[in-house]
Order: sequence, then structure tokens, then C-alpha cells
Amino acid sequence: MKKKLPWLKYDMKKAEYMETKEQEKDAKKKLDEAAKTLNDLKEPIEKQKQEKAVLDAKCKKAGRLINENSKRLTEIMSNESHLGVQVRGKYKEMEELKKQEESRQQRIIKAKEGLAVAEAELENLPPYEPPKDELENLKAQILELEVSANNKRNQKSEKERLLGQKKMSLRNCLDRLKDMENTHNKCLQALVKSGTERIFEAYHWVQEHRSEFNKEVYGPVLLEVNVSDRVHANYLEGHVPYYIWKSFITQDPRDRDFLVKNLKSFDVPVLNYTGDEGRAPLPFQLTKEMHSIGIYSRLDQVFNAPNAVKEVLTSQFGLDRSYIGSKETDQKADEVLKLDVLDCWTPDNHYRWSKSRYGNHFSASVDAVGRSSLLLCSLDVGEIEVMRSKKMELEESVSVIEESLGSFKNDLRYLEEEAAKFHKQREDIIKILQHEKKKRREIESLIDQRRRKLESLDKEDDLDTLMAKLIDQAAKYNIQRFHCAMEVKELLVEAVSFKQSFAEVHMASIEFDAKIRDLEVDLKQHEKFAVQASLHFEYCKKEVENFRQQLSAAKRQAESIATITPELEKEFLEMPTTIEELEAAIQDNISQANSMLFLNNNILEEYEHRKNQIEDLAKKLEADNKELRRCLAEIDNLKENWLPTLRNLVARINETFSRNFQEMAVAGEVSLDEHDKDFDQFGILIKVKFRQAGQLQVLSAHHQSGGERSVSTILYLVSLQDLTNCPFRVVDEINQGMDPINERKMFQQLVRAASQLNTPQCFLLTPKLLPDLEYSEACSILNIMNGPWIDQPSKVWSSGDCWGSVTGLVGKTQC
Repeated sequence: MKKKLPWLKYDMKKAEYMETKEQEKDAKKKLDEAAKTLNDLKEPIEKQKQEKAVLDAKCKKAGRLINENSKRLTEIMSNESHLGVQVRGKYKEMEELKKQEESRQQRIIKAKEGLAVAEAELENLPPYEPPKDELENLKAQILELEVSANNKRNQKSEKERLLGQKKMSLRNCLDRLKDMENTHNKCLQALVKSGTERIFEAYHWVQEHRSEFNKEVYGPVLLEVNVSDRVHANYLEGHVPYYIWKSFITQDPRDRDFLVKNLKSFDVPVLNYTGDEGRAPLPFQLTKEMHSIGIYSRLDQVFNAPNAVKEVLTSQFGLDRSYIGSKETDQKADEVLKLDVLDCWTPDNHYRWSKSRYGNHFSASVDAVGRSSLLLCSLDVGEIEVMRSKKMELEESVSVIEESLGSFKNDLRYLEEEAAKFHKQREDIIKILQHEKKKRREIESLIDQRRRKLESLDKEDDLDTLMAKLIDQAAKYNIQRFHCAMEVKELLVEAVSFKQSFAEVHMASIEFDAKIRDLEVDLKQHEKFAVQASLHFEYCKKEVENFRQQLSAAKRQAESIATITPELEKEFLEMPTTIEELEAAIQDNISQANSMLFLNNNILEEYEHRKNQIEDLAKKLEADNKELRRCLAEIDNLKENWLPTLRNLVARINETFSRNFQEMAVAGEVSLDEHDKDFDQFGILIKVKFRQAGQLQVLSAHHQSGGERSVSTILYLVSLQDLTNCPFRVVDEINQGMDPINERKMFQQLVRAASQLNTPQCFLLTPKLLPDLEYSEACSILNIMNGPWIDQPSKVWSSGDCWGSVTGLVGKTQC
């Protein structure tokens, strides 16, 4: 019986397989019918569209004819209007000719009378002889006076030029002195704003008691240091603590004690420079390796100051060990430490390396370079005294030159007055002579003009000839206007015909549009049926293949247990023909065998109970299998609806992510991690590579560093920016694990994505940002002042002053 059981199961699988095969044939038949119906529906639509295309062509042709007709009509109307203007112009010219003829006759009479009067006046004009001897004497006297005046004038010009140079030098000296004094006050005022409120009083006290010092006293240090370059000023102010700029430097212990005693109330430090501290300054020498990475100077070489001040700054703060580099040094920052340089400034960053006390390894820190608020106001105090002495010398020179210049002006004024008298006498004689000549020339010119005018009036055209010519031209224009009116009439009739034809064709085209829309709606409905039939057919094909595999497996299982022989087939005919009956018979035989071996009185009842349990489990199993098949079919239908949409969405994310990642690193991609029907295991795979020689690796802590994972994460979030529907997004300290280059690129990507239209608002929370980042107009920066319990900064902040005052007080507290 146990040999027959797998063959019965095989027969059952075969029956199920044949049933599924029939379902597949029915689904195929329905799919073919749906396809045929679609083809039958598409043919009339295509015919309708072809007929509509013919009507559209006719409609376009009619429209083109209407446009051409309208264009021709506009041209003819414009031509007719132009001809009308020409005709009216000819009529006006005729009227003007008549008026001109009357005026011409009157002008001829007046011209003859004027000519006779001018000729009589010329005959009556007496001759004039000029006084030549008197003119020659006046000319000689004027020349002599002008030579003397020119000599005086040259001497005066030389003095004026010298005076101008001296005054210009004096003005420059005064301006420079004023600028020096203003700059001096600006530096002290900058210290006041930064928190040293009584620095003016301390400075004036030192100036008043300078004679009581044993040696020179310098201070405040800010006034003694001169830095010409703004960038170097940023470096120096960032390197030296704030307290040193308000300090006074002495060179004698007694002076130091004297200052400490008297300046204690002013809250200013006092330093003493002895000059024998035993620390030799490092010689300034740059190697080729330093030049190759952009290092071009050292911090103690970029400013001027008295020797004592410079020695204090260099010895106290290691200026001779702090080097200055360019933007190239930023790019090669890793090579700086190899040159034994532990402190380096670049236009954007301040690099510092420190050696561990417990090992030979170095730790590095990078800070942004701040802007100088104090050093650019400083100036050398000694220059003020030099400029004051120069001012006094220039004022004395100007006074002497002005006195000598006054005498030259008096002599020149006398010579010019004498020459002016002779000039006036000579000019009076010349004016009389010119007046007589001019009068005679004017009379002769008047006679000539009146003769030419009379001749021109006699030569003007005959009135009758001109009138006849204008009448002929007006008649020609009127004939052309008549022809234009006839053409307008023909074009209007033609336009009415074209518009009627266009209206008929257009209405027919609208009817075809309505028919085509109705047919397309019906076609779309049948297309939905066809898609459903296609999905059902594919499902049936999968079921057939599934049952075929199960049938093959059942046959192999049965053949492995028993091969059908004629004797075995006869025995099978005597056994039950269903699986349930056969299993029950097998169980009965087993129970009988057990009852023979074991004397148990309840064995029959136990057999019946288990038989009932088996039947119940079999029914439940069949129901569960049926429900499982239904659920799997429903899952497949749902999966076919949302899985393509999900794949398309992931593809869009991958496209944006790959493009953004190429700008930041080497390559990256986003893909959907599918697991057939195990939907809990579905996920997103992010693969990246940051080196050309590497391969794409799944994003994880085993393959990428923390900074690389941060870059990949923020780029994935940026790729979601225009795909998600949320009011705002918050990113917290994503830039903390990145190097400056990747952080700058990441920030540009984030700004560009967040500034696009119809994207959610994005908040980036971070304790710091790199300097000189690019912001769009859609970006806002909010600085959070979360220290109201810090006494001094909170007071300054509450009064509305700038950040410089707050940071100055903080620097003072640190000192």
C-alpha cells in the first residue's frame, strides 16, 4: 500500500496539471480575442484620423488663402492711401505756385529799387587814408614794453612755480600729519571698543611722564607695530593674544615697577625687556622644498617695530617658527610637517601640529583665518615728529617766496598798464580804418547780392508749364486709385468665398474630432481588458510551469519507491483508489499489526480518533493551500502595480545621486535590493567608490571612513530633495566628520538642491562652517547666542554692538 501511495499522489498532481493546462488555453483564447477586438477597433480610428488629416490639410490651405488675400488687400489699401496723399499734395502744390507767382513779381520790383539805392550810396562814399607814421611809433613802444613785461613775467612764473611746489609739499605734509594723528587715535579707539576702556588715559599719562623714565618706553604695542599687508595683519593678530596689543614695554626694571604702580588702575599689562634672555632668533632662510609647496615668508618678517617690541613678540609667541604660505600650501598641507614646520598660515586656514608627550606621533588642528580689527590702524609714532619739523621748514620757505613774489607783481602791473595805454591808441586807429573798409565792402557786397537776386527772379520757371505738369500727375494718380478700388472689390468677394469654405471644412473637422474621441474612449476600455487578459495568461503560464515541476518531482518520488510491474499493477487494482482511503487502509493495517503485538484494549478508539484528526487536518490543509494560492495571486497583482513605480523612483534617485557623486568623488550608484516575495528583506543598496583604482562597495563601516559615509549620506538626502513631499528637513552636524574640501563641495550641493523651486525647506544645524562659502539668495544664516550667563559678552550683546566687541571681551577673559 505504501508503494501505491506516491503513485496516487502522482495521479492527483497530473489531474491538477491538466486542469491548469486547460485554464491556460482558455486564457490564451481570451487574450487572442481581446487582441483581435483591439485591432478591429483601431482600424476605423485610423481611417477617421486619415480623413481628418485630409480635412485639416484643406483647412490649412483655406486659412493660407485667407491670409494671402488679407495680405494683398492690406497692400492694395496701403497703396491707395499713398496715392490719395500724392493727389492731395499735387493740389496743394498748385495753390502754392499761384501764391509764389504773385510774390515773385513784388520781389522783382523791390529788388530793382534796392539795387539803385545801393549804387548811389557807393558813388557818394568819400575815400580814407590811414596814419602810417603814428601806427609805427606806437608799435615800437608796445614791443619794448612787452619785452620788459615778458622778462618780469618769466621771473614771476618761476617764483610762482616754486611757491606752488612748496605749498603742495606743505599741504601733503599737513594731510599726512593729520592722517597720522587720526590713525593714532583710531588705534586707541579700536582698543577701547575691544574692551580696554581707559587706554587713552594710560597712553596720555605715559606721554606726560616720559622724561621720568630711565630708558625708552614703548606702548601700547598696537601703536608700535606696522603691517603694510592686510592678509599679514590677519595672520599676526590671529597669532598674538589680545592682551599684548594693549601692553606697555619697558627696558629697565625700575621703569617697569614705576609703570605697574601708576597704571594699575588703567587695567593695562606692563612687560619688561632685558635684552639678554639668551634666546637667539632663528635666521630667516627658506629652502627649495618650502618654495615648492608655496611657503614664501615667516611671521617675524612681515611687520616693522622697534627692536625691543619685535624681540618681545618673537620670543614670547614664536613668530620666527610660524611660516606663511599661499593657496598652493592649502592643497599640499600634508607635506608641511615633513619640512619640520609646526605652524603655518595660509589665506584661508591656520595649520598647527603638536608632538605628543607620550610618543612620536603628531596631532594637527586647522582653524579658519579671522579678519584683523586692530593692526590695520597702527602707525609708527616716530614719523609724526619728523613730519612736524618738515611742516615748519615748509611754512618759512612759503613766507619768503610770497614776499619776493609781491614785488614782481607790482613791477609787472606797471609795465602792463603802460603797454595797455599804447595798445588802446593803436586799436582806436585800426578800428577807424577797419570801419571804413568794412563799410565800403558791405556796400559792394550788397550791390552784388541784389544783382544776383534780380537775375534769379527773372530765371524762375513759367507758371503755366508747372501747373500743366501738376495737373497731369494728379490725373495719373487718380486713375491708379480707381484700379486699386476695383482690385479691393475683387479681393473682398474672394475673401468671403474663402471664409465660407474654411468654415465648412472646420466644422467637418470638429465632427471627426468628436467621433475619434468616442472611438478612443472605447479603445482604452478594451485595452484595459486586454491588459487584464494578458496578466491572467501570464499567471496561468506560471501555474502550468509550477504544476509541471511538481508532477515531475512526484513521478521521480514514486519511481524511487516502486517501479510499476504487471504483478504490482494487479495488486494496485485491489487497493483503494483514493489517497485518503489508501492512507486509512495503511493506518488500519498498522493498527492491526500493533494490536497483534501489543495487548491494548483502547487501540481501536485511538485509531478512530487519529483517523478523524487526519481527515480534519487534510481538509484544513486543502483550504489553507487554496487560500495560499489566492493570496499569492493577489500579491503578484499588487506587486506588478507598485514594483515598477518603485523601480522607476529608485532609478531617478540613482540618476541624481550618480551625477552629484561624480562632482564630489569618483562614482556612486543607488539600487533596489529585491528578495522575490520576502518583502521584509527589501531595501536600498548604496554603492560608492572614492578612489579611481577601487571598486564600487556597499556603504558600510567596514569599507568607508566616517567622513566618506557622511558625504555619501548627505548626497543621498540631496537626491531625495525634489522627490519627497514634506514641509521641511533637518540635517544635524553632517559636516563634522568631513575634510574641508569635501565639506565645501557638500555645502554647495546642499545649497543648490535646497534653493530649487517646489522643494522642502532645509535646516542645517552645525557648530561651525568653513569661511567664504557660496550662498544663494534663498539662504538665511541664524547665529544662536546661547550664553546669557557669560557676564561681559551678554552685556555687550544686549546693547546692540557688533560681534567684534563681543569677541574682544571674550579674548580679554581668556587672557
